[in-house]
Amino acid sequence: MGMVEKDYRSGEVIVKEGETGKSFFLLLEGNASVYADYDKKDPLRLAVLEPGEFFGEMAIIEDYTRSATVVAKTNAKVVEIPGDELYEFFSENPDQILELMKHLAARVENMTADLNNAHSLLEELRASDEGKKKSLFSKIKKHMDIYQNNKSKIPEVSPETLKEAFAAIPAGPNAKNFRKGMIIFKEDTEGDCMYILHKGRVGFYTAYRSRDEEEVTALDAVSFFGMMGLIEGESRRFSAVSESNDTLVESVRQEDLEQIFKDTPDKVILILRHLSNQIRRTNYDFLSTCKEITETYNNK
Repeated sequence: MGMVEKDYRSGEVIVKEGETGKSFFLLLEGNASVYADYDKKDPLRLAVLEPGEFFGEMAIIEDYTRSATVVAKTNAKVVEIPGDELYEFFSENPDQILELMKHLAARVENMTADLNNAHSLLEELRASDEGKKKSLFSKIKKHMDIYQNNKSKIPEVSPETLKEAFAAIPAGPNAKNFRKGMIIFKEDTEGDCMYILHKGRVGFYTAYRSRDEEEVTALDAVSFFGMMGLIEGESRRFSAVSESNDTLVESVRQEDLEQIFKDTPDKVILILRHLSNQIRRTNYDFLSTCKEITETYNNK
């Protein structure tokens, strides 16, 4: 098939929810809208895409059916990239590896914000009396509608197959062993890379080694962390600390991505799969929280 440019008129469907994806797209000109339940009376618009953004990539990276419908908002020009030419596309356009990571990471951030807002609303609803419950209805209705429209689409997502695939890929030259108690990075320091935990266990702390120290979470191999340091150079929100001897952690910086793809292309694809999987897990949590909001409102 080969990579090909295509033109779409305003209102024309580019990809359709539920279809098997065999290619993904890069928007060159115009705008496109992303919808859930586009064929229903009141479709939910999820996002508006701008030139330079990818879409349809999750169906390729993780071999899933399309999760949304994308419609040309204006006249639009796209590049269609067949899934079986993903490696060739990155070989010819190595700068697009980081761009696709940024795109996926932005979706994770946006969906996480929606999830956090839904959690806050659920807690407010649980604590409310009948009068307060009525005043919350306008906020609640959006989440109730989302649940009603998606209650048959809440498949739980497991990262286990991803971990198994990554376990077979060797650590690169930037991997380092940490003994138990060694700090990988400190809270509030500037980030410039992400990390792959190949072996061992890493804990994440606030106020590490102070009397207010608190462990927020922990990860076991194989896991990824610090992604936003690579993508945006964000300051670290926690301190990362080795919790076992012989913890093996590989750092990945932006300038490493092209060489990593040349040496071990599957490693880059699995990092992309990790981000895609994170989007699906966050979506699962969001829809599950919308379900709780609906049930709490109806039963309160």
